[in-house]
Amino acid sequence: MSNKTFSIKTMTTVELSLAVEWAAEEGWNPGRFDASLYHAADPNGFLMSYLGEEPIGCISVVKYDDSFGFLGFYIVKPECRGQGYGIQIWNEGLRYLEGCNIGLDGVLAQQENYKKFGFKLAYRNIRFEGTGGVESLDGLNAQLNTQFNAPNSARLVRLGDLPLEKIQAYERPFFPANRAGFNRLWINQLDAEAIGIVEGHELVAMGVIRKSRDGYKIGPLYADTPDLADTLFLALNAGTAKEDRVFLDVPEINASALSLASRYNMEPSFETARMYTGVFPELPFERFFGVLSFEIG
Repeated sequence: MSNKTFSIKTMTTVELSLAVEWAAEEGWNPGRFDASLYHAADPNGFLMSYLGEEPIGCISVVKYDDSFGFLGFYIVKPECRGQGYGIQIWNEGLRYLEGCNIGLDGVLAQQENYKKFGFKLAYRNIRFEGTGGVESLDGLNAQLNTQFNAPNSARLVRLGDLPLEKIQAYERPFFPANRAGFNRLWINQLDAEAIGIVEGHELVAMGVIRKSRDGYKIGPLYADTPDLADTLFLALNAGTAKEDRVFLDVPEINASALSLASRYNMEPSFETARMYTGVFPELPFERFFGVLSFEIG
């Protein structure tokens, strides 16, 4: 270890931007505005470690409430790895989430290490990569009402035009904690499109596509049926070009989501192990077609 003083501090938004840069260097392809959005989820849940004045590591430990938190952004600069710095910021993060059921999306190779800290494998998430420009918004409402035999009242809407309460009521079963405030920011972020499908007065599907460092990321993608998920996927892609790369993180446990990715010639490019320290949350996986974020759940 270095003779310089080692310390751990809560990140500012500027420091979180640095952590996002490190994530990009690791090939994680973060969204362009992820730093400020993630910070809003829990301003105290982002830690950075220092040797003297030099930042060398980070971790996110977003505490959504007293019962659930999510761990991510666990990075140590390559030249500082293997010297005991990583475990110190890891332990500090776990202390912050003490008493919570903690979730994470970790690389498969680290599963055994995570198990040593009480994490148990729930299922895998698979990142699929494809190309954009698969459809135009023109005619999608007609497609929604004919090809998939949806009621005539079914229509595509921008989520920002709906009451937040309606969005939160639909999203709530898909996540173990209430994150209404974060959802409001997520659906209104820059360089993004947030779209839902409404039948009558009820929201039956919702999704967001955001610009990332390379291409676009879809997340989340929730829908009551595979057909609705298909239409929403097309709608989210309508603003992309054929040369754009598009990424969708799919819970492997949902066979219909895997079929959707295959249908649009998306290829697996990365996998994670979704793990929890406590009881696995009961989520509606048959309606869960795309993860919001590997970093914060």
